[in-house]
Amino acid sequence: MEKIRVYYDKEANTLNVWFDDPEKEHICEETGEEVILIKDKNGKVIGFEKLNFLGPHVNINELPLEAAII
Repeated sequence: MEKIRVYYDKEANTLNVWFDDPEKEHICEETGEEVILIKDKNGKVIGFEKLNFLGPHVNINELPLEAAII
């Protein structure tokens, strides 16, 4: 299993989450809700991108983030 990778692009205000190797990206599919699904050549979702992630007055350093390993 690949590591989950999470990237925030401050300039583009996007959040990218990868469940597999980003180099396997083959096609992207818009969901219509400012989310883009990223798929490999077999159509398996390997990540997603959330557009307009933060509102205009939200500071990324103030987000309540939690990670749990079960």
